[in-house]
Amino acid sequence: MTGHRPSPEPGVHADEGGFDLLAPEGTGYRVDLTEDVLSPDNPLLADYCEGRRVIAFLGPTVDRLYGERLRRYLTARLADGSWSVRVIRTGERHKTMESVQEICAVAKESGLDRRGVMIAVGGGVTCDLVGFAAAIYGRGLRYIKVNTTLVGQIDVGVGVKTGVNALGTKNMLGAYHPAHASINDPAFLRTLPDRQIRCGLGETAKMAIIKDPRLFQVLEEHPDVFRQPLPQLQDYVLRSAMELMLRELCPNLREHDLARLVDFGHTFGPVIETASGYRIAHGESVAIDMAISAELARVLGLLGAEDCERIVRLISGLGLPVHDPRTCTPELMRQALLASYERRGRRLHLVVPVGIGAAAFVDDLEDVPAAALEEALDALAVRPPEQRSGPMAVSH
Repeated sequence: MTGHRPSPEPGVHADEGGFDLLAPEGTGYRVDLTEDVLSPDNPLLADYCEGRRVIAFLGPTVDRLYGERLRRYLTARLADGSWSVRVIRTGERHKTMESVQEICAVAKESGLDRRGVMIAVGGGVTCDLVGFAAAIYGRGLRYIKVNTTLVGQIDVGVGVKTGVNALGTKNMLGAYHPAHASINDPAFLRTLPDRQIRCGLGETAKMAIIKDPRLFQVLEEHPDVFRQPLPQLQDYVLRSAMELMLRELCPNLREHDLARLVDFGHTFGPVIETASGYRIAHGESVAIDMAISAELARVLGLLGAEDCERIVRLISGLGLPVHDPRTCTPELMRQALLASYERRGRRLHLVVPVGIGAAAFVDDLEDVPAAALEEALDALAVRPPEQRSGPMAVSH
């Protein structure tokens, strides 16, 4: 199959067209980087469909921007009558079991059988919804991700988790279901609004802070890297973030070990995001969490003041918030710690930076005194408004 090169041994193997991952437990998949994926001259997407019956799902915005190109591609590349395109609701408020059931209903009405393929064309929410539907429809069938956002390409697009929000909790229900293909075309990023670019840069900064001092420095020096004509630098940032994430995921793909460095930004963040009613987008909640974690590490004596300042300044320099007064209260953030403690097998596993490109775990609740948490929050609350809140005026 075009673009698919099985990994010879466990690990992450990079090539010009993307990455192959083979986990030690045997799960393998491909993450592709390609140009002009929806051009009829590009066989990649069609080859992954392998002549099977296909339903492509996309949200209203993606349909407006790329729907006609997608339909022309499928018309040119797939057999008549073998495919259809459906528009679904997107956004965190629609990331629910109801939406997953609607996708499954469409599949059933269309006669999609166990050999069929679902295609998700969109950002993280679309891919999570379609991926979860594919995981449970007929006890599992293939799905393909065509990731159109920066968050999608460097985060959702390289992992195997799918899920929906439920019971007042972010991603409470879900499944590990590796995509048959995950296709990334950097050209999609050119049509993203600034807020979505910033959210993706938040996930990029996450990997730089915990794993890669060079990527950290590049983001410091070029915070507008995806808003300037810098194709080589964009390629470096994109590939670096993807590969760093893949290498962290590979040995622990299904999270048998609940202490994961990639959970940096995901302890306080989910509660901030949910408590805001999704006024705060996912990448923004990750940014606030990273700032809290950095200040907390400083207070606990795990991170030097200079490195802490660089981290917080990087986050705000990317146009992201580091504090939200309505959700960043000591009471709510303590609740976030307790929720993570319960979810992670009664161990906290809070990821904190201990330098630029290095991180460690704070494993026990008692290691985070209430006074230390409050001091960290206060340090962020008193920063100048332009550093503290970021441009979060646009509703999610």
